[in-house]
This record gives sequence, structure tokens and C-alpha cells, in this order.
Amino acid sequence: MASLMSIVALAIDAILPAMATIGVDVGSHDPVENQKLITMIFLGLGIGQLMLGPLSDSFGRKPIVYFGFVIFIIASIICVFAPSLEWMLAGRVLQGIGLSAARSISISMIRDSYRGDYMAKIMSFVTAFFILVPIVAPAMGKFFLDRFGWESIFFVQLVATVVIGVWFWKRQPETLKTDYKIKFSKHIYLKGLKELLRHKESIAFTLVSGLITGAFMVYLSSAQQVFEDQYGLADDFPYIFAGLAISVGISTLLNGTMVVRWGMRKLASISLSLFFAISLTYVSLFWNSSNPPLWVLIFFLAVQFFALGFLFGNLRAIAMEPIGHIAGIGAAITGFVSTMIAIPIATYIGSFMEGTTLPLFIGFAICAGLSLFIMIAVRRSVILQTAFDR
Repeated sequence: MASLMSIVALAIDAILPAMATIGVDVGSHDPVENQKLITMIFLGLGIGQLMLGPLSDSFGRKPIVYFGFVIFIIASIICVFAPSLEWMLAGRVLQGIGLSAARSISISMIRDSYRGDYMAKIMSFVTAFFILVPIVAPAMGKFFLDRFGWESIFFVQLVATVVIGVWFWKRQPETLKTDYKIKFSKHIYLKGLKELLRHKESIAFTLVSGLITGAFMVYLSSAQQVFEDQYGLADDFPYIFAGLAISVGISTLLNGTMVVRWGMRKLASISLSLFFAISLTYVSLFWNSSNPPLWVLIFFLAVQFFALGFLFGNLRAIAMEPIGHIAGIGAAITGFVSTMIAIPIATYIGSFMEGTTLPLFIGFAICAGLSLFIMIAVRRSVILQTAFDR
């Protein structure tokens, strides 16, 4: 499962050092426009999982993963030979659609096999390995960019996809039991949505996941612009990015060991509060001022990402826990909604990321504040409903 999800991270992060070079070759010299090389793959991830997730409930998890791999391979070839930014972005969207199978069906397969805090524990360890890829992907991308050109990055992704696909075929059994297969029909989305809407906590944490993913997506799409253009660190960017990814990886591993004792809801609340507090602190310190020294920015981002490591796995696990009986369509709809929330957030905030990092932390603060409000509201609703039932 970790390897499947790691292909997604590789496709996103490996091209970060090459974004400016790719932009020049496809006729785009605007750093804000080049951010779409990241946001568009997320658009594909959102659309794709809505299409492929329900199919996995009907035809099994593994066949749909294979189908996604085929789409990803075709999309990667389109990217390599793209004559313009529009073709490149189309290829990135199609890459996301293909990878959505690996991303969403991984979550479905975990939900097929586990539940509760132990499910969150498994998701945390899977996410931790998923985080290891961003530690090495930009440096790897820089290596191949300097020696073989940006096209080689996409060929490396293809090789990794084939290797992991063969391993998945040989070693991973099908997790969807025959009794749980749902006959595919045009009404499957409507039935799944109706069932999902019955669970307030699933809806609430899907919204929270979208807000937090949107905030993080701003960083992913603008990191190259910040460190290379604003701080003039083109050669050091892959190593700075890797160092910050380590912060997320450490906290994700810690979450895997702590979640069974503390519970995923408590850890999510504490880490989200920390994320919000750090964002507000940065905004208050550097409001209407120039960028701080590099070490200050890295400190704040490292603490922010340490908090994020306790959020990613727990938010999805909480959202998925009540809907295990529709894990495929449930993962598809929740993933689609959270992604469709995240993309406009990343696109809008990213448009202000010229000359200053302040919009990034303002976005962090707003998204975290709204998420805390939603979490508190749903908690009160659950408590009131429990008291009423008694």
C-alpha cells in the first residue's frame, strides 16, 4: 500500500526542480502558471477516484489498480512529448486520473482489512513511507534533470510504476470479499452519497481534510518559486525540501505508535490547534514586512509540517471509519470532495505568492481556523445527539 501511494508522491515531487525548465520548453515563463503542473495532477486525482473508486466496489480492488497504471503510462508519454503548456497540463490531469486508483484504492484496501484506531495506525505507517518519497524525489529529479533532461524524470516514474505493479500483482491478495461486491449501476453514486450524508463525522472530516490538503498544496506548488526565486537557492532547493519532508515523516511515524493509546480524534485536535497557533504567530510577526531569514522560515515550516504528520492519516481514517461497508465509493467521494475543496484554495492563495511567503501562512491560518470550527461543531453535535438518544 505504501508503494502504491508512493508513486503518487513521486509523480508530484520529482518534477519540482524542473518546473521552470519544463515551463520554458513548453512556452510558459510565468511562475504562477507553472504552479499548475502541480495543481492539475491533484485535479486528476480528484476526478479519477470518483470514477475508479466505485468500480473497485463492483469489480474488485486489483483490476482497477491495473487499469489506473495503464492510464498513467499513457499520460506520462503525453507529458514527455507535450508541445505546449496546455498539452503538458492535460497529461498531468490524466496522470492524476491514473494514479487516483493507487491512491484511493489503497485506502479502501486498508479499510477492508482494519478499523478504528488500528486502521489509523496502519494508515500512519503507510503515510510515513509515502512521506519518504518527497525526501528523495526532488534530489532525484534534480539529478536526472541536470544529466539527461526533464523528460528522463517521467521515464523514471514509468519504470517505478512497472516494478511496483509487478510486485502488487504477485504479493497483494484481493481484499474485497465477494459478499461485499456491489453491482455497478448508474445509481451507485447517488446511493453512496446518500449513505455518506447519513454520517456527520465523515462529512465534517472530509471538509477538514480538504482544507488542510489545500493549505499544504499551496506549499507544494509554490516551494520551488519560494526557495529558488525569492531566496535564490536553486541548487539547495531539493535538500531544503527533503529536510522539511523529514519533519512530516517523523511525526507520521510517531502518530503510528501514539494513535492506539491517545486515539485519532484527540491527536487530530491537538495537532490542528498547534498548526493554527504557529500560523498565527508567523502572520503576526511578519505582517507587512519582507521575508524573514531563511532559518526562520525553515523553523516555522518544520513545526507546521510536524503538526501535519499527525493530521494526514488521522483525518482520512476518521472520515472512513463509519463507512467501511461502502469503502470504495466512500473513499472516492470523500477523496473527490476534499480534492475539489483543496484545488481552488491552492490556486487562489498561490496567485499571491510573488515576492513574499506571507500568503502561505495566512492560508495556513485560515484553513486551520475553519477546520477547528468544523471539528468543534461536529463534536458538540455528536455529544448532543448522544444525550438526546439516552
